Amino acid sequence: MKQPDKLIYVGVDLHKQHHTAVIIDCWSQKLGEIKFDNKPTAFPQLEKEVKKYTKKGISVVYGLEDVGGFGRALAVYLTEKGCWVKEVNAKLANNRRKSHVTIQKSDSWDAECVAKVLRDELYNLPDAKPIDLYWAIGQLVTQRKWQARSLSGMVKRLHQQLGYHYPSYKKFFSEVDGKTALAFWHKYPSPARLSGVEVEELATYLRKLSNYALSTKKAEQILTLIAEDGDTSRDFQDERDFIVISLVRNIRFYERELSRIEREIEGLMKQLGFQLETMTGIEVVTAAELVAEIGDIHRFATPDKLARFAGIAPIAVGSGNKHRNYKSKQGNRELHDIIKALAIRQIAVTRTKKEPRNPYYHAYYEQKMVAGKTKQQAIVCIMRKLVNVIYFLMKTKKAYVIPTVSSHEAA
Repeated sequence: MKQPDKLIYVGVDLHKQHHTAVIIDCWSQKLGEIKFDNKPTAFPQLEKEVKKYTKKGISVVYGLEDVGGFGRALAVYLTEKGCWVKEVNAKLANNRRKSHVTIQKSDSWDAECVAKVLRDELYNLPDAKPIDLYWAIGQLVTQRKWQARSLSGMVKRLHQQLGYHYPSYKKFFSEVDGKTALAFWHKYPSPARLSGVEVEELATYLRKLSNYALSTKKAEQILTLIAEDGDTSRDFQDERDFIVISLVRNIRFYERELSRIEREIEGLMKQLGFQLETMTGIEVVTAAELVAEIGDIHRFATPDKLARFAGIAPIAVGSGNKHRNYKSKQGNRELHDIIKALAIRQIAVTRTKKEPRNPYYHAYYEQKMVAGKTKQQAIVCIMRKLVNVIYFLMKTKKAYVIPTVSSHEAA
């Protein structure tokens, strides 16, 4: 562990076009500042500026907020040069800025706040290790989120349009955006297109679409519901039908894109060799989301540091003889939300037999509730346990085994 007076701290405020770096010493005295373009040919300017303040025996540590976004190129450059680079949580730097007597906002001040957080939290911050494989997985995960969001929006709009054309449309199929349903909406975007279509003709069409899962009974039901709804035809019906057909095409497109992205994610995840999917509630997409946010697990010396990074470790507050732990609102909120959703899945029960999906965590949850914890507090306790499990699985690349529950715990 290096002595504080043997270090200088470089905080970098990152932007798409340019970066601003501020250099401070161990006493928070500002030594220098430089603004440079966000491109590899300009990065040596930063090194040249920093060298002015690195006397004999003095080492340099860099602090970057967005090592997976605008700061990735700089992080890669510095790490390849053998520099010591830390990832600074943006929330910590923002809190430092707000805690100042006079709140100000500028690239220079933001960079200085990053440098001060770097100085104070140096050994609690994870190392920035921008490995290309993790970055590529992160990019695919982000792309999938956008595609899923677009798909959800299209399905919502389809619901709206179908409500105009088929008031009882929700009774037609179990899934409005299922394969058979989409084909039906595409061919019959409104009841007007079904004019003259007999029961057997519609039944034949549905049998072919559903691989004989749907029969004449379903065709009769649909036609009966349409008759009960009454005439929904209006002026410009062809244009309204076009909207439904267009939405169906878009939904199919986004579904295909999601499948392609998930195949790419699965291929990259296999290269890492993790077995996160062996745990209850984790499939390949969730595993990829965890990996994208955590990155190289070796950045974290202990599970405690990973918990702090995820904002799951409690914050101890005390005065005199009074001490209390408060929920942390810092850390990586994306990772926090992923682990929270995973914790909720651990205590879920099956729909049919009502059996716990993960008996160990279900029993642990019940224990916490009996002990007087609220539901949210019990879930946070599970989240903290899950951090240990995720850390172990990523560190060892072993498969998950559900711990046995003793009769005392199950009672």
